[in-house]
Amino acid sequence: MLTGKLKKHIEKMVNLNPKIFDKDVEQVPIRKGYGEGLLMAGEASERVVALCADLTESTHTDLFAKKFPDRFIEVGVAEQNLASVASGMSAMGKIPFITSYAMFSPGRNWEQIRTTICYNNRPVKIAGSHAGVSVGPDGGTHQAIEDIAITRVIPRMVVISPCDAIEAKKATIAAAKTDSPTYIRLTREKTPVITTEETPFEIGKAQVFWQSEEESHVGIVATGALVYKALIAGKELEEEGIDVKVLNLATIKPLDEDALVSLAKETGAIVTVEEHQIHGGMGSAVAECLAKNDPVPMEFVGIDDKFGQSGKPEELLEHYGMGVESIKKAVRKVILRK
Repeated sequence: MLTGKLKKHIEKMVNLNPKIFDKDVEQVPIRKGYGEGLLMAGEASERVVALCADLTESTHTDLFAKKFPDRFIEVGVAEQNLASVASGMSAMGKIPFITSYAMFSPGRNWEQIRTTICYNNRPVKIAGSHAGVSVGPDGGTHQAIEDIAITRVIPRMVVISPCDAIEAKKATIAAAKTDSPTYIRLTREKTPVITTEETPFEIGKAQVFWQSEEESHVGIVATGALVYKALIAGKELEEEGIDVKVLNLATIKPLDEDALVSLAKETGAIVTVEEHQIHGGMGSAVAECLAKNDPVPMEFVGIDDKFGQSGKPEELLEHYGMGVESIKKAVRKVILRK
């Protein structure tokens, strides 16, 4: 049963899942939302085509391939060709979606994405699946924890990191309607469903997902699957007398600078949370924004200049300091610097 105070919190939140803090909250892989969104985008426009690099089922591209076999190309284990073929198809008026594991695309084919897609300003959509250390047993070579850094640095590239399967579906549908090269970051493991079909989503807009009853001491900016852990941390911190506001930063580029500056002015301290290298990631983007607009003390929750390793997803998140307790520790630390 929800307490009265917690019930009021959930009612104030932007149409989030009312079971968000229940033990039996539904869990769905974020990548599944991409597959569903791709299918819906394909149904909405015949210009949408899909290409994959021999990982069709694993990336959930199979939904599109079965429904539209004439608009699907299996490139095989050739990620550089994946990007270049898609660029050529976009030049002929198509809206290509390409997908593989993030370590391979945008990892292995970064130069082709940079030059054939972004340099030519082609509206190719790149879905990087199995990102982060939560890919688990696949090990350090397959754990893409640098992908935000290498995509957000490319001119013209839009970078989106959905927090759950529903937001991934919305992001995919929205990306199909833009003329911009776009990277959509997806994780492998089942993730708690935070949002609902009614939760607002717009490329370039951040959303407040948690706000304490009292004036917030710290703003937590989270992205991707770790938004859920940031919400759990926010709830537990309030119970300890520390009030926070949690911002879901689904779009890392372009940044919602107004939302970030407003959060910094209101709270006077920021903690960023991401399943990615601290250097060059979402936290760096937030720091760049605040350094020129409203500098405040910051702490960064993420991977601190290390490679991943094989292990169970939850164990790896804890090992690399991205669990709930690590977020709470960062909040307490930044408060002392205010």
